[in-house]
Amino acid sequence: MTQTQGSLVRQITDYAHRADPYPIYAELRKTPVVHDEGGPYIVSTYWEIHGLLHDPRLSSDARNLDPRAASELPEEDDGPGLPPSFLRLDPPEHDRLRRLATAPFGPPHTPRRLHEMRGELTRIVGELIDGFEGRNRIDLVDHFSYPFPVTVICRLLGVPREDEPRFHAWADTLAASLDPGPDADGAERRRITRRARTELATYLSELIEERRRAPGDDMLSALVGGAGPEGRMSRVELLSTAALLLVAGHETTVNLITNGMLTLLRNPDVLARLRKDPHLVVPLVEELLRFDPPVQMLPRRTPLSEIDIAGVTIPQGASVWLLLASGNRDPQRFPDPDRFDPQRRDNQHLGFGSGVHSCFGAPLARLEAQIALTELARRLDEPRLLEDPPTYRRNPVLRGPRHLPLAFEGLRPGRSADRPANGSPDGSRNGSPNGSR
Repeated sequence: MTQTQGSLVRQITDYAHRADPYPIYAELRKTPVVHDEGGPYIVSTYWEIHGLLHDPRLSSDARNLDPRAASELPEEDDGPGLPPSFLRLDPPEHDRLRRLATAPFGPPHTPRRLHEMRGELTRIVGELIDGFEGRNRIDLVDHFSYPFPVTVICRLLGVPREDEPRFHAWADTLAASLDPGPDADGAERRRITRRARTELATYLSELIEERRRAPGDDMLSALVGGAGPEGRMSRVELLSTAALLLVAGHETTVNLITNGMLTLLRNPDVLARLRKDPHLVVPLVEELLRFDPPVQMLPRRTPLSEIDIAGVTIPQGASVWLLLASGNRDPQRFPDPDRFDPQRRDNQHLGFGSGVHSCFGAPLARLEAQIALTELARRLDEPRLLEDPPTYRRNPVLRGPRHLPLAFEGLRPGRSADRPANGSPDGSRNGSPNGSR
């Protein structure tokens, strides 16, 4: 099926639909694969998306995209001096870099790294919530969802505490580049973004050299010193991977936590259940990833050869958009998909993608969201939304509120320093250390 040129792309990316894109997705699912004439092929149903995510013929490397394939999304830019991150590469290059990046991040090589971060994550969350003392109104994004994950990334990489404010400033700039306002000066925005990327690359390069001379127990030291059958990362590969952790890992987690709190406040019965039973948080976060995922779509995929799917032939070099958020609401896969049900069974959602490009930071994002939402539910007394729907970011791919103003009556006491989150002796009762389903 072919639509008028640009019509579907305009609907999907139109800011007027950002607060609730799901009715558009429901219409799209009536025809699983639609070609926006002169533009991308848009795939909106669960099984077709899942199949393509596991199809080696579908490339993530933009160099395979036919330059004549139109796209109405701004070009992505890794910045001066940085090669594409492994997210935008295909096997075997992707597989080699992903294995090297994963080795110091989690299982099977370092299965306890995230588990051992649980106490630190809980402390960071507690300190941020303590900062609400004396207020009865906050912006959850500015005061909590935004600073939390960037602080975590700094601690994970081993950024010295005194340098964390610089990382926050770079994260602010890079986030703004992904979410420009309607009246933004494009040339000025690109200049500021490139300067921030250059400063970040320079800082990371210096930090890498420091870790070569004096390694610590942080992830960057492990990446620098790691050597196996595939060797180790080059300097530019290290820079690209570290920048990926900062930008990609940070942005998705901000949206996951903010979308999660918004959903809980719209479902006060679930919020009350979570406050009474923190064990609910594990399936609750999985349902959030299905119901309102932080990454709405994967654009700019391209077939390396013709692909026949759902009665449509997608030609080599075409632009393909995979609407993950639409697949997550597909009634052919999930019963009653528009209902938020934290105890939903068989919840194999697409919130972190699937296949070889599934989000390698998913275990950390899950753990951050579990701890953040548990503590917000426990400590905020009578929280309520001050604006619904809130103001959303303009980015149609990384979807979430730009601001989430909340009011509350006060704060409940924090945890003692020696009492871990979620009530268990080692803080791990709410799921496996790696956040797996």
